[in-house]
Amino acid sequence: MKRLLSSLVAVAVALSFLASASFAKEIKVGVVWPITGLVAAFGQSAWKGAQLAHSMKPATKDGCKIKLILLDNKGMKLETANAVSKLITDNHVKAIIGAITSSNTMAGAPIAEKNHIPMITSSATNPLVTKGKKYISRACFIDPFQGKVAAKYIWNNLHAKKAAVMIERDQDYSVGLAHAFMNAYKKLGGKIVAVEFFQSTDQDYSAQISDLKSKNPDVIYMPSYYQELALFSRQARQYGLNQPIMAGDGAEAEALIKIGGKAVNGLTFTTHFDPHAAATPLTVTFVKAFEKKYKTSPDAMAALGADAYFILVNAINEAGGCKATPKKINYYVRHTKDFKGVTGVITINPKTGNAIKSAVIRKVKDGKFVYVTTVNP
Repeated sequence: MKRLLSSLVAVAVALSFLASASFAKEIKVGVVWPITGLVAAFGQSAWKGAQLAHSMKPATKDGCKIKLILLDNKGMKLETANAVSKLITDNHVKAIIGAITSSNTMAGAPIAEKNHIPMITSSATNPLVTKGKKYISRACFIDPFQGKVAAKYIWNNLHAKKAAVMIERDQDYSVGLAHAFMNAYKKLGGKIVAVEFFQSTDQDYSAQISDLKSKNPDVIYMPSYYQELALFSRQARQYGLNQPIMAGDGAEAEALIKIGGKAVNGLTFTTHFDPHAAATPLTVTFVKAFEKKYKTSPDAMAALGADAYFILVNAINEAGGCKATPKKINYYVRHTKDFKGVTGVITINPKTGNAIKSAVIRKVKDGKFVYVTTVNP
């Protein structure tokens, strides 16, 4: 009996050791993205990209499995802050990917910063996201660059001398990108003939459209998200406002075309990626795998979601793999140099956390997104 009891104890101890060893070989990474809510299309697409990237590289080079813990922020600031807190205090993650939009990322960033947990956003482009932060970085370009690219395209390619700007006042992304565009456009010699404001909950743009018609701009620049762009475009065309519309990366979602229909045909926007403009070997590999798995081509959000993951795994490996600490991971995220990602070659400024990379211009043509050109930094 004693021998049996001793054997059972030994087995229990061995199982306990194996369990703890197994647990030790797992690195937890939090993901805070909108899977439901107003910008759910962005989060769902990014999650597809990150999941595929995870399947391509599921562990560190020394064998630690990487566990992604996804929390839905519903596209809301408070939900984002709560999710970041939960991932740090309850799940004990070593790093976080999040949170798609600039406003939401800025809501969660101070919490990650305070706890010294590296946080990399795949797509938040507002400069304020990383300003004054040591633990917040991004895989995407910033709005001053995106705004300059849009201004040059409108001036040089559309030959538009007068522009009107539609600003979504409750979105940091829209406000920041609008001002970046206006500053760059005016330096080129362009004239801003109208600035209209709206809220993300607005459904009626008739007042803004009436004023824009009276100002008769050559082009309308609207750095907003796909729902608002689709709704505005439909109403603008309905009321005879037929000037070309240009937007930022917030335009890119299939829902833009589904909601906007023929009204968004010709809409042009700056973005991060085109699946048919191969930038690196990883671009080709990822696009092929994505199309096989999901039966469609990846959009910019999917590609950026993958890049945020790949950059983070690369940093974890550089920081020691299984032994990596949040502090070391953050150091190597911020010292990413010439990383050949899905969206192109990425270098992150170690002082600012901002990515230096190319921009792509796409447009809607006959119900599809088509490639226009690539603009290097």
